[in-house]
Amino acid sequence: MAEKYLAIYLNDHLAGSTVGLDLVKRARGSNEGTPYEEVLATLEEEIAEDRSTLREMMSKLGVREDPVKRAGAWTAEKLGRLKLNGQITGYSPLSRLVELEFLYLGITGKLSMWKSLQAAKGERLAGVDLAAMAKRAESQRRRIQTARLRAAEETLSA
Repeated sequence: MAEKYLAIYLNDHLAGSTVGLDLVKRARGSNEGTPYEEVLATLEEEIAEDRSTLREMMSKLGVREDPVKRAGAWTAEKLGRLKLNGQITGYSPLSRLVELEFLYLGITGKLSMWKSLQAAKGERLAGVDLAAMAKRAESQRRRIQTARLRAAEETLSA
């Protein structure tokens, strides 16, 4: 039963990483030439690497990727673009703030995954440096939190 749960759990996180990668790519593109561009570009590279690590780990564990979950996540990210942002068309400061908040939440979920896998202490997971992955997620969360708070101040301050 643990194998079944592990497969579901990892596929859920893979779907989440699909959403996160698409979102950070879109946010980076929308923030070219702004103070947010650098943090988003770095984060995009790291999320892509983290997603690759997750996929490699799943492969080593014999966990098949669930294409339905991945497609559902991709669709959800696209539908998320329809959120009202105070403008009829285009990108607004509220768009940036909401995107940064979603990225913060996604990174928090990823951090939880790495720590949960550490706690599971499965020998099959020994090949992945889960502590290093958790440390990297903590760093990502700190950086996106700084950007998120700056965006909140710019967007919501009177």
